[in-house]
Amino acid sequence: MIITQKKPLEEVLALVGEAKTVAVIGCGLCASTCQTGGAPEVEAMKQALEEAGKTVVITDVADACCMKLGVRAKCKAISSAAPECIVCMSCGDGVQTIAKNCTGIPVYPANNTMFLGEVARVGIWEEACKMCGDCVLGTTGAICPITQCAKSLVNGPCGGQKNGKCEVNPENDCAWIQIYKRLEQLGQLDKLTMTRPDKGYEKVAYPRTINQRGKKA
Repeated sequence: MIITQKKPLEEVLALVGEAKTVAVIGCGLCASTCQTGGAPEVEAMKQALEEAGKTVVITDVADACCMKLGVRAKCKAISSAAPECIVCMSCGDGVQTIAKNCTGIPVYPANNTMFLGEVARVGIWEEACKMCGDCVLGTTGAICPITQCAKSLVNGPCGGQKNGKCEVNPENDCAWIQIYKRLEQLGQLDKLTMTRPDKGYEKVAYPRTINQRGKKA
């Protein structure tokens, strides 16, 4: 899940600037779960903008702001309402997707996109994956060293841990000690002897496109 946090309202208002009419769109997937872009948050944003003297001409919540084809109908309705700008309460990808479908209207993010993570418990999210494009979880006991190790070491540990804690952030467990324990539990300690190549940039040359259709998208 893409984890987002709300921008300060002052920052959103600064982006909106002198625009008088505004549209607000939220996202029914990740942002809704993070309570940064669901129906209640969209309504709260509408009220905040109106209290700041803006006129909110339309609000909506897309099933998923990142679905380029899925948001076309909603973007058509937004464009028809002719707002001077759009406040998008989704991740950064959703903001860009809405902007592609609402040409000629500036789209501003209401959220900061933090990381790809998991729900630890209600209201608490933990970073789980950096989407590096070359997954090593099969040799590390399904514990990601790129994300869980502060140094993103693919061959560890670094030797700086103390009492099982990371030297960079003593509140965190050393990822490679956790990997050792998991591999020991699985009877796969031999995988620790594997030498993994350092992460390069070949597989994360931005922007990336994955095409499963076998032809130009």
